[in-house]
Amino acid sequence: MKQKEKLWNSNYCKVMAGNFMLFFAFYILTPLLPLYLSEHFGATKDMIGLVLSGYTVTALIFRPLSGFMVDSFPRKTVLMICYGVFAVFFAGYLAAGTLLLFTILRTLHGGPFGALTVANSTVAIDVLPSSRRTEGIGFYGLSNNLSMAIAPSIGIWLYHATHSFELLFWVALFTATLGWFIDSRIKIIKKPDPEKAASSRQLTLSWDRFFLLRGWLIGLNMVAFGFCFGVLSNYLAIYGKESLGITGGTGTYFMLCAIGLMLSRIQGRKALGRGLLTHNAGSGMLISLVGYTLFISLPTAASMITDTLTSEIITLIGYYGSAILIGLGNGHMWPAFQNMTICVAPNNQRGTANSTILVSWDVGMGLGVLLGGVIAEHLGYDTVFWTVAVVNALGVALFFIRTRSFFLTRNLNNTVK
Repeated sequence: MKQKEKLWNSNYCKVMAGNFMLFFAFYILTPLLPLYLSEHFGATKDMIGLVLSGYTVTALIFRPLSGFMVDSFPRKTVLMICYGVFAVFFAGYLAAGTLLLFTILRTLHGGPFGALTVANSTVAIDVLPSSRRTEGIGFYGLSNNLSMAIAPSIGIWLYHATHSFELLFWVALFTATLGWFIDSRIKIIKKPDPEKAASSRQLTLSWDRFFLLRGWLIGLNMVAFGFCFGVLSNYLAIYGKESLGITGGTGTYFMLCAIGLMLSRIQGRKALGRGLLTHNAGSGMLISLVGYTLFISLPTAASMITDTLTSEIITLIGYYGSAILIGLGNGHMWPAFQNMTICVAPNNQRGTANSTILVSWDVGMGLGVLLGGVIAEHLGYDTVFWTVAVVNALGVALFFIRTRSFFLTRNLNNTVK
């Protein structure tokens, strides 16, 4: 019996640690930036949405280019440059004294973030043994999930303890710098790849070098789910405070969501190892749909109950229960969709495949942040989250009606289905 190749090699662990630091720096600020813009600059709801969406839009613009770069140039070099620039921008937040300057910095910061996430995840694929790649990609997301569990809680605790956003910016800067140092220790063993060598010599520019046309419908489907999480992650704190009367629950919510994400990654690794991608994606989407529906429907139902204690209990069940369900669902869905995109791509377009799924997520996130702020300004946060439930349901319907068969007919990996 052939012995399995080692999954947890030192380079893979370093990539995981670097990814954790990257997303820790990101998530420690994410739930608090709306409050920062509101309290520090007096920004309105729609202005908050506009400012925050700029980050995602810039990430969206840079990701297709970064996919081409990591497929065409030394990936370690691309990774280190992107990580260094990403870290430096946190220092800029400390100097931003006006809303306009902060908006410019936040918008530009999305560029290195978008490129960095593509470069880091592509390097992760490079350092994984080929026989454990599908499983390894699933575990790779645990570093994101762990940072989501820890960073928002630490950020909110630090804010309540010190009321200093400046301290939060310093912590983000330090964490990103540490991540850069960890990634600098990665050693990529070069393997001969005729396809990549040919593409490197020609450096042919075409749409398919920036966006994986073979996976366009998979990407479109991911837009719907990115929209939902974009609204949730950016407007959760304000919605909880203004609509539900929950002032200190954001950190706990993200922690429960991340616990669900981690449990699903561990639970779903065997299915991923057997190549059951569409099974994992489908079950994850259905679980998330239940979570998003409970998030808005139970508090709405609770508001109609006259008994205060019963109303509060139902609201809390819907609020915190949805966190676990959304985490479980996204934890099954994300690695399945990422693997599906990689499986429809030739080997010399791994970076493009990674950028495609991340671009799709960014488009959804950006639309969620932007439209969420506009809808909240005119119709309120309840309408925003009912919209999220509807969009999520449409995404689930699209997958079962069309995306699943689209993937199966284009799949280049006969070990998955």
